[in-house]
Amino acid sequence: MSQMSQPSVETVIIPSARDLGGFGVRRALPSSARQMVGPFIFLDELGPADFAAGTGIDVRPHPHIGLATLTYLLEGELFHRDSLRSAQKITPGAINLMIAGRGIVHSERSPGDFRATGGRMRGLQCWLALPLSAEETDPGFDHYERSQLPVIEGDGFSLRLAIGGLHGARAPVKSFSPSFLADVEILPGAVYELPGEYEDRGLYLIEGVVEIDGFPFEPGRLVLLRPGEKIALRAIGGKARLVALGGDILGEPRYLWWNFVASSRERIRAARADWDSGKFSGIEGDPEFIPAPELTAL
Repeated sequence: MSQMSQPSVETVIIPSARDLGGFGVRRALPSSARQMVGPFIFLDELGPADFAAGTGIDVRPHPHIGLATLTYLLEGELFHRDSLRSAQKITPGAINLMIAGRGIVHSERSPGDFRATGGRMRGLQCWLALPLSAEETDPGFDHYERSQLPVIEGDGFSLRLAIGGLHGARAPVKSFSPSFLADVEILPGAVYELPGEYEDRGLYLIEGVVEIDGFPFEPGRLVLLRPGEKIALRAIGGKARLVALGGDILGEPRYLWWNFVASSRERIRAARADWDSGKFSGIEGDPEFIPAPELTAL
């Protein structure tokens, strides 16, 4: 994490590296510098990881409350199952949106065809904290194909809108508070201007180098932007790809522990007790589970 003195950038976060059972992730949110960007309270880059034939990802069943998970793949495939009996493969450019609300259990594994041949896996998983009015909403799951998401093209850039609204377009993906996430590609030397319409904005850099206010920023960084005016992003030295995300800041603080997000510590303690005692519904055909860790200070 580094502080910036330039007019457009507030902070740069270097994600922490973690291992999730055979493949690496980079965790950009939460961090010591910032817990949230708009309603986004969690941001992981999955991989890139190359799997040999017969291997894959196995994230066993685990619970969530108080959030919506948004999964967006860049390469590879995943298969989602949950306690609502949802069963859905996701491929690059599509969206899986799972609404945890008062409680849901899900698993994510490499599908059989991917596991049989092996291949490269890379993607993003985000959690959006739900506003107070939706914290205890009914759980749900929706899938949106790549072809359903709006694409905006300009002079030297293209943008796929994964959630929310931007440049007058709006994605069909359900959202609970003003927010956006866009997959942006910028051709070498071209400039993309990110609007200033949202209260809180960030850029997660995936490929290539982006110049802002004359300063270069490399892949694997979360660049937190100052609020206000639109910001010019120039691709230097080659094509650049990034995810722009953010939204309006939620009015109340959020607590995050393990897979739970809530506006009170008591709700998280109750959720852990419910998981330990088997009160969460299970996933049909997937009896494994991830035990909750010890409840540390909250």
